[in-house]
Amino acid sequence: MAADKTKQEAVDEDFSLLPLVHDIIKCMDKDGADVQQELSKLKAKIQESREQIAVMPGIDVSPAVQQQQLETLREQVQTKKQLLQKYKSLCMFEVPKAS
Repeated sequence: MAADKTKQEAVDEDFSLLPLVHDIIKCMDKDGADVQQELSKLKAKIQESREQIAVMPGIDVSPAVQQQQLETLREQVQTKKQLLQKYKSLCMFEVPKAS
């Protein structure tokens, strides 16, 4: 679980545009010639973000279909919870308690 969180933070950091915007503003304050270079970095990052969004799973599914899938998954979870409770109440096996 911690690895997933770290991975998500890395993804968030990869697509953060704020540091690039900050660098552009700093270059403009200094009257530097690096503004064009920093703008190019920002454009490249935006393009990379667009490409990543285009290949995300489910991006082509409408909100209504996503909502239906969510409801189906919730129903499955509820059914599985009920089955788990039923099997636990049968006492056919002992579940070790976590310490």
